[in-house]
Amino acid sequence: MRERNVGKSPCLKLSKALGQLGIRVIGELELLNNDFKIGRNGDHLLIPLLREPSETEYSLLKEKLQHFEMVTVAMVKDLKEPRTAFDVLKDQLAPHQLASLPKSIDIIGEVGIVELPEELHGLEATIGDAFLRTNKKLRTILAKVGPVTSDKRLRQLRVIAGSGETETTHREYGCVFRVDVTKVYFSPRLSHEHCRVASQVQQNEVVIDLFAGVGPFAIQIARRTQNVHVYAIDVNEDAVRYLRQNVRLNKVDDGITVLSGDARAIVRSELVGKGDRIIMNLPAQAVRYVDVACLALKPAGGVIHYYTFGSDPNPLKKVEAELLQAVSKTGRSFEKVLDSRLVKGSAPHEWLIAVDGLVR
Repeated sequence: MRERNVGKSPCLKLSKALGQLGIRVIGELELLNNDFKIGRNGDHLLIPLLREPSETEYSLLKEKLQHFEMVTVAMVKDLKEPRTAFDVLKDQLAPHQLASLPKSIDIIGEVGIVELPEELHGLEATIGDAFLRTNKKLRTILAKVGPVTSDKRLRQLRVIAGSGETETTHREYGCVFRVDVTKVYFSPRLSHEHCRVASQVQQNEVVIDLFAGVGPFAIQIARRTQNVHVYAIDVNEDAVRYLRQNVRLNKVDDGITVLSGDARAIVRSELVGKGDRIIMNLPAQAVRYVDVACLALKPAGGVIHYYTFGSDPNPLKKVEAELLQAVSKTGRSFEKVLDSRLVKGSAPHEWLIAVDGLVR
């Protein structure tokens, strides 16, 4: 055994029969030293400790375990790779910085996107490297610099680690999406939402996706349901380029018509009264397009999938009322809410809300 794999550590020596209880009690006291492997000595276990227990800790150990002894011996270091960025950084950052460390990142193919608070300013490269080290499939880590803005739904991002390549292939529920995260909007946190809406679409429906992006709603719908047709619209030229590419990659050319331009203008010129179902995933501006969605619905009506932001208290009720009021201004009748849900948090006390409404 190489010497660098061994080090001395205070240990709790107790019988194997008490092993699980001992590990649990030591963990509760925050004394377990994860830098070393638990050792064995005949019928006994050697549990490595961060330090010698205090008098109070020793009394608790005695109360819980009764029979054990303290020893300091050579122990084998645990050289396994850290599992999380927190594991990598726990000895590099101050406690208040660790407390501000994001618990997860958005993973889009081989690109990771992280949101870092001001407390971690100046540590971006260190944190980016830690996420790269613990997510082996990632090749680039980006930090969010600002919010999503404009009709094109672009967010300013900055490379903090890795190759800097921002075009990637993302897989979701059996679909494949080519995407450049610096040129188009795509959120892996909406994967369940894409699937949820797609699962509601029936054969022979006409679906109009007013803000289709690279096609996560449209392509899932076209792949899942026979004899359905989706009109997928987006004003972002890069999104439309990737959308056309993704339609070919997923072999749904017959089920999707891609339209480039402003949704309002396109509906008025080509899609009045054609839709059984309208998807409105433009949260910051959705209320402005309710009249467009109602214009696109067939005369008999249909379903609107409405996405917007809502804040506490009672965000669902607020958004339901907002949609009802907006629909009523168009001369349509808002018949009922089919479903409303908190999709994800977007800021403290603020949520992305989904409301499915039946409109006549």
